[in-house]
Amino acid sequence: MSYAIVRNEKLTRVQAQGICVHNNRKSKNHSNKEIDVERTHLNYYLKKNKLSYIKEFDRIKKENNLQGQIRSNSIIMCEMIFTSDKEFFNKIGIEETKRYFEESYKFISKYKNLGEENIISAVVHLDEGTPHMHLIYIPTIHTQDKDGNDIDKICCRDFWEGRDSYRKLQNAYYEYVTQKGFELERGLPKEETNREHYTIQEFKNITNFEKTKETLKNIKLELPEVPELKDIKKVMIGRDEKILNEIIKPKDKLIETLYYDNKQLHEKLEKQVNIIDSAEKFEKERENILLEQYKLKSKCAEMEEELERKSKKLEKEYNAELQKMQDNFSNKEYELKREFNRKYDDLLGENRYLRKIINTFEKTVKKFIKWIVRKFDIAEEDNLIRDFQEETNTFIDPERQIKHEEREKEWDLER
Repeated sequence: MSYAIVRNEKLTRVQAQGICVHNNRKSKNHSNKEIDVERTHLNYYLKKNKLSYIKEFDRIKKENNLQGQIRSNSIIMCEMIFTSDKEFFNKIGIEETKRYFEESYKFISKYKNLGEENIISAVVHLDEGTPHMHLIYIPTIHTQDKDGNDIDKICCRDFWEGRDSYRKLQNAYYEYVTQKGFELERGLPKEETNREHYTIQEFKNITNFEKTKETLKNIKLELPEVPELKDIKKVMIGRDEKILNEIIKPKDKLIETLYYDNKQLHEKLEKQVNIIDSAEKFEKERENILLEQYKLKSKCAEMEEELERKSKKLEKEYNAELQKMQDNFSNKEYELKREFNRKYDDLLGENRYLRKIINTFEKTVKKFIKWIVRKFDIAEEDNLIRDFQEETNTFIDPERQIKHEEREKEWDLER
């Protein structure tokens, strides 16, 4: 039966940059030869990152007010890989495969109260040998600060606290997916099997490998030459049959038994030698793969640094251009304000001049009325003004005249 597989890896800022390029298939030349670019369009996201992993981390940290001291080499996020073997996915089919990864996504969203808001990305790869999901999340714990206030804090050490933390993860994941109807097995942990992992050299020392190989060379599987039983009988004619039954026959049987035992031992030792020879071969291949992986990681790191350098350069150029535009806008804004103030001052001057004309006109009218009263010996000035207003329907006071005209307009509209 197939196994429920979940694996966790911790990532620093530099490591996360390279993982982002791989998971989002941003590279044109993939170092992983298992990637079938003609099937990459089948990949899909359960949660897609709009920005790079680093920028998404910075955004989530700010928006969710995540606490914690972050250094340049700090573990800022983790990657979980969910999968099984190819036979399992071929057996359950496309729709159930999709449900398997959806349930895996729900599992980690709730695991240790992580929360979906702390998941950066979750992408399912179907363009490699076996379907699998890469899920990137920020290891966030819910705790309190020194003042007793509830806070969310980034701390990978506390999120994976305890030596058996990964074992608990495996157990919890196995229980979850089997409850959701997937027939999978849980691999037994080392504590139950008491198995140890040995290096090739340690295993060779334990099995006395070199001596075993030498022994195999010297072992002879041919039976020793012994007289035929019929020849012995000829020599022993007339002698005691007891020698034949108690010495000769048991000896023949013992030789035959030793021969078969020796042959079985030879087969076991030869199998052991072949296993170690194969292990040595695989160990060399593993070392070459690890060396190639190290070179690729170094190359990725260099590319990430180059990308970061170019990004900073572009950002600097963008900020400079933006500042230039802002300066131009500020200059135009200043010119508009200055033009507005100039026109405002002109209008203010014109308004003051018109007010002066009106005041002068009012004074002149008053003088003219007084002159008329004296000139034509009119009894009183007030009577003259009153008669003028009644006969002409006009007020000497401009403000009263304006209000009067406005009221007349309203009356005309009402009629």
